[in-house]
Amino acid sequence: MSWNELAAGSPEMAEFGEKCFASEVAYLATVKKDGAPRVHPVTPIIGEGRLFLFMESTSPKGHDLQRDGRYALHCSVADSGGGQGEFLISGTAQLIESDATRSIAVKHASYTPSDKYILFELAIDTAFSTEYDDDGTPNRARWEKPAG
Repeated sequence: MSWNELAAGSPEMAEFGEKCFASEVAYLATVKKDGAPRVHPVTPIIGEGRLFLFMESTSPKGHDLQRDGRYALHCSVADSGGGQGEFLISGTAQLIESDATRSIAVKHASYTPSDKYILFELAIDTAFSTEYDDDGTPNRARWEKPAG
């Protein structure tokens, strides 16, 4: 499921997630060959209802995603108390080789991706958010891809 489907199913959560990922650094968890988790800083790109990641072709995280597309992506937080809130998604990444799709990702990137970078699109199975009231009370929400 695309970012667009998350936005259609839970517009407030998608808007919050887009703000969280706009900080430019998020943390991507992938599955290593031995089954252990691996975490990497990444710069998510949201554009035209889709979620993308560029990376070096030699990156361990790219190898992980090509072998086993499962991932989790968590936004940076402002401080140890959760700052402005937290946003986490999980799902499956797919290597993209389409020039047209690459153009979309480049157009919406906050930086200029190198031609040598490979591109992944992230499909979303679940999304979680935590936003804090002025008094620090957490408000948590969960969204899952519809069955079927």
